[in-house]
Amino acid sequence: MANQSKLSRLLATTRDPNEIQDWIFSLTPLGIAFVFFYFLVLSMDIANKAQVLIMGAAAGIAGLQAYWVIRGWRKDHISTIMFGLVSIAVIVGGVALALNIVR
Repeated sequence: MANQSKLSRLLATTRDPNEIQDWIFSLTPLGIAFVFFYFLVLSMDIANKAQVLIMGAAAGIAGLQAYWVIRGWRKDHISTIMFGLVSIAVIVGGVALALNIVR
């Protein structure tokens, strides 16, 4: 069984129920960092604050999702990988939509 391919391990492995709890707790440092980022941007005299805030929030969330994709790859959890990739795609689409509205 040690010679299984990565794909067969991804398809055969189930997710740990504590994975959701870990994901929620990983949002806490991101939220705290975004609060500091928000107040830093508000205190600066720049022309496109809304665009900077949108891009900063999207970069933070996409970075967190990329971490989860890598974690899913290492633990052979296909659902974690798929949820992370779908989340990144939604973030990219949401940012494009938000930037078109803000401009």
